[in-house]
Amino acid sequence: MPSDPDVSYELDLGEPPQELLEWAKENIRENPDTRCLIIEDFRDIIYARGECTPHRTDDEFLLRFLRGRKFNMESAYRLFVNYYNFKEDNPEFFDGVNLKSLLRIGCDDLITVPPYRDQNGRRILLYRMGNWDTEKYSVTNIFQATMAILELAILEPRAQILGGIGFFDMQNLTLQQAYHMTPSVAHKIVQILVTSFPMKIYAIHVVFQPWIFDVVYKVIHPLLNGAMKDRVFFHGEDMESLHKHIDPKHLPEKYGGRHPDYGYAPWIEGFGKSEEIKEELRSLGYKIDENDYEEYKSDSEKSESSLHSEY
Repeated sequence: MPSDPDVSYELDLGEPPQELLEWAKENIRENPDTRCLIIEDFRDIIYARGECTPHRTDDEFLLRFLRGRKFNMESAYRLFVNYYNFKEDNPEFFDGVNLKSLLRIGCDDLITVPPYRDQNGRRILLYRMGNWDTEKYSVTNIFQATMAILELAILEPRAQILGGIGFFDMQNLTLQQAYHMTPSVAHKIVQILVTSFPMKIYAIHVVFQPWIFDVVYKVIHPLLNGAMKDRVFFHGEDMESLHKHIDPKHLPEKYGGRHPDYGYAPWIEGFGKSEEIKEELRSLGYKIDENDYEEYKSDSEKSESSLHSEY
């Protein structure tokens, strides 16, 4: 486990600190004095309108949707319905998905979440699309992993309040990989980013993009709303441009930061120890078998040992 005090492989599931609650009061209109009443009204609207059949309507679950839309009741309701419509329209992203197989994507360095936050306290979801082996992982696998990571991230109250950052490293992107970016896939990406998940995406940063990425982005760009378009930043190889948004203290060395590329396996170990997290994932339809977890952990340790022996 790294000794850096900024590095932690644990989700922060506790109550937000007072300074964050003050920030929430000012920036997303969350008032502790009226929060319970607003949640109750929100629940009543969900049942009264009956546009979806939610698996949960407890206060903790509903709060993430209100926070995701700055406590605007109608916007939060539409987000709530969109969330369930997206799940119903794309059951292959959720139902009966084996978490063990998804976690392998992290250890193959395709999708990861660094064990530290940016200078504003936001999590970073990092994609290295050039590492995508299209024979090993389908587009559906990537969506499955993305949704699982987002469902875990949104468990953190500070993520509900502050949102998160998308980071796309497009180095070594190939035509074969870009070929999979169809209009249908682009539409689903926009649904996740904008309309159908309670995690607010504060910004998206793209680095090392080759010319082929311009073709991919032309498919996505028309589907984004104006606010989302303003949150997408392209940096190419200019790390100083990136550092204007994310302090190098909160980036890997590859991007001019001070952190090494920390392994993904410790996240898995932490999830395996938390009954709260496992129960949350089971409630969402994910398959979590303790034997699978132990087998996966053993495979990860063997892989890491083999990697070190090569050096």
